[in-house]
Amino acid sequence: MLNTLHYSIDIIKDEARHLVQAGKLDRQQPIYALCRYIPGREWECVEVELEAHDYLLRDRIIDLLGREDWEED
Repeated sequence: MLNTLHYSIDIIKDEARHLVQAGKLDRQQPIYALCRYIPGREWECVEVELEAHDYLLRDRIIDLLGREDWEED
């Protein structure tokens, strides 16, 4: 979980990427699915930061992740 009261967009993206890699979230889920992993009292800060960067809560997590590098198996 995030443990800072300031949520930069980079911190939010890193947390989303970590949750996707851990299999806790799917890339196709809406961004608001992140709220299950962020304490309720801190979620408002996340929403404000997302809105400041033109993300909607209904947008998909993959939109938040942007470009991902894939390693060969």
